[in-house]
Amino acid sequence: MREFTALPVVRQSLGVVIACGAFAISFGAIAAAGGLDVWQTMALSLIMFSGGSQFALVGVVAGGGSPWAGAVAALLLGSRNTFYGLRLSTLLGLRGLRRAAAAQVVIDESSAMSLGRDSEREARIGFYVTGIGVFTLWNLGSLIGALGAGALTDPAAFGLDAAGPAAFVALLWPRLRDRETWAIALAAAGLAVLSVPFVPPGVPVLVAAAFGIAVGAWPRREPPLPDRPAPHGEAA
Repeated sequence: MREFTALPVVRQSLGVVIACGAFAISFGAIAAAGGLDVWQTMALSLIMFSGGSQFALVGVVAGGGSPWAGAVAALLLGSRNTFYGLRLSTLLGLRGLRRAAAAQVVIDESSAMSLGRDSEREARIGFYVTGIGVFTLWNLGSLIGALGAGALTDPAAFGLDAAGPAAFVALLWPRLRDRETWAIALAAAGLAVLSVPFVPPGVPVLVAAAFGIAVGAWPRREPPLPDRPAPHGEAA
């Protein structure tokens, strides 16, 4: 019987927590540079609590787009958490208020540190340590970044106005693993650039997202299976 120890799971989870906390400082700075005050920035981190969605909303609004366009972009990116929740609901087995509280920390990191573990106990430890830890440090980092950027007289002079697009590239880069993904990403970026003169600010992001969703939903033909060789002594 395999001896259980929580230490490796906790150590791995804390590494993810610390990295997310550091990344949250950049979000707070970007939000402040984009025109949000400290309370608005903290409301996003406390209530929305989805890094990619928060960057999407702030990036659209900071670029002159409407809050509605930003909200739609955030919703498209945040919808993936729904699929995480479907798998985690059976694994965690929570009900009522405990289930609602756990849903708040269903994010990429807590899901990744939970799913695929050797035991349900390890999965639960990975989920709770990562989810609660990231929630705590993400909000602390957002506050530090917002207060620090808010004290600057000209955030653009420090390059914070370019941090939003840079964050999007950082989120996208690990997913560009093959030629097909690269082709889709470049085509979506091209459509977004071409649509800039014709649509309101913020909408090009939605154009690119809609293209990516359409390509992902398009049915693909499975490659034909290779012919199996005839058994020995049997005619082909």
